[in-house]
Amino acid sequence: MPTILITGGAGFIGTNAVVRFAERGWNVVAVDNLSRPGVGENLRWAKEKRTFQFFETDIRDQEAIARIVATARADVVLHLAGQVAVTLSVADPRADFESNAVGSLNLLEAVRHHCPDAFFLYASTNKVYGDLTDVGVVEKNGRYELENLQYGVNEAHPLRFHSPYGCSKGTADQYVLDYHKSFGLRTVSMRQSCIYGPHQFGAVDQGWLAWFVIATETGRAITIYGDGKQTRDVLHVDDLIAAYEAAIERRDAAAGQSFNIGGGPSNALSLLELVRILESGRGSLPISWADWRIGDQRVFVSDIRKAERVLGWSPRIGVSDGILQLRAWVRENRSLF
Repeated sequence: MPTILITGGAGFIGTNAVVRFAERGWNVVAVDNLSRPGVGENLRWAKEKRTFQFFETDIRDQEAIARIVATARADVVLHLAGQVAVTLSVADPRADFESNAVGSLNLLEAVRHHCPDAFFLYASTNKVYGDLTDVGVVEKNGRYELENLQYGVNEAHPLRFHSPYGCSKGTADQYVLDYHKSFGLRTVSMRQSCIYGPHQFGAVDQGWLAWFVIATETGRAITIYGDGKQTRDVLHVDDLIAAYEAAIERRDAAAGQSFNIGGGPSNALSLLELVRILESGRGSLPISWADWRIGDQRVFVSDIRKAERVLGWSPRIGVSDGILQLRAWVRENRSLF
């Protein structure tokens, strides 16, 4: 039975990954510091669904992480842990850097010394490409679009870290890729776009699609920063985990590479478009407006053709079906919000 070590295993993506891999017959070892709202509930749910080993540990604890990696001897390491919000990175850049950059380095070093044959998947971010001021952005059909990038931003696009969060995640992204070049580890950086789905306790500063759904279902006001025309390609968490599985299956081809993983052009929508979807059949939502925030991109759409070609992966869950599923989960769990 192969073993997978999942950091951030009680988080939104981590919880879904723990259960999915356990269902597939993997021996799952999960690590989380339980600092995010909702993770205790996620952990309880996952333990009810499947059996796995759990360590309450912070990836910033170098010695503890080394002990866990040395004991687990994992075949695959899925690194999801870290600080996740641009706003919090601005409020405390040092804590953000220590969590995302130093924590990732701790894990890479532990893998290098204790299980160098493991396949290492890192959950990076589209924020490594910055605010995209170097490309043409136009307003079209009531939303922002990339003027000359029909398929979206690809992996060859220059990295332009912006915001402390972009810098810390970008640093880890480059360390992950360099550990393949310098030390021969089989590492992959998955530059993820906007991920959504059940078990996501979205908030104003992170997980915007889930937060809009939660606010709608619980009667809370929504604040839109900017003009609402900012556009993202969104990806259901089940499709994201399918991308991880595809990379694991084709690990020799994937090693040392980065992949943009998102919904692609066919799953792109603006904040205002999401609002209209949520308002359908229920009337106007209470919305307030505020200024743009540091690090906000007017538009980001992933060019996912490399993942399609190398990994044989593409999204399967469309925006409409995914939002319906998320709304159903929020309604079933209203007491948690």
